[in-house]
Amino acid sequence: MIQRDAHPICVNDGVVTIDAAVLAPKLGLSVGALQTEMRRGTVLGVVERGQDEDAGRIRLTFRHGSCTWGVVVEPDGRLADTPPPVGQRVATLFDLARRAAWD
Repeated sequence: MIQRDAHPICVNDGVVTIDAAVLAPKLGLSVGALQTEMRRGTVLGVVERGQDEDAGRIRLTFRHGSCTWGVVVEPDGRLADTPPPVGQRVATLFDLARRAAWD
C-alpha cells in the first residue's frame, strides 16, 4: 500500500486517486471542465502496475482529445512525469486555446 496524503496522487488498497487540480491543466482543462468531460466519458485513464524490476511502481496515463499525460508513482510516493506514448500527439497551443474557449 502506498499512501502519501501530501501528494496529489494517492494509492490506497489498490485504488488510485488523483487531485483534479493537478490533472486538469495537464490535459489543457479547468477543474470544472475536467469534471464535465469525465462525466461525458471523454477522459480516459490507464493504470499499469510494475512487475519484476518495476515492482512497486505504478504508471498512470491520462488522455483527453489530443492531450496525453503520463506519470509514474514510485514505491516511496515520488512522482515522475513520463513522455506521451509513441504515436500520441502532444497538445498544441491552438488545442489549449480552443479548450479554454469552451470552458
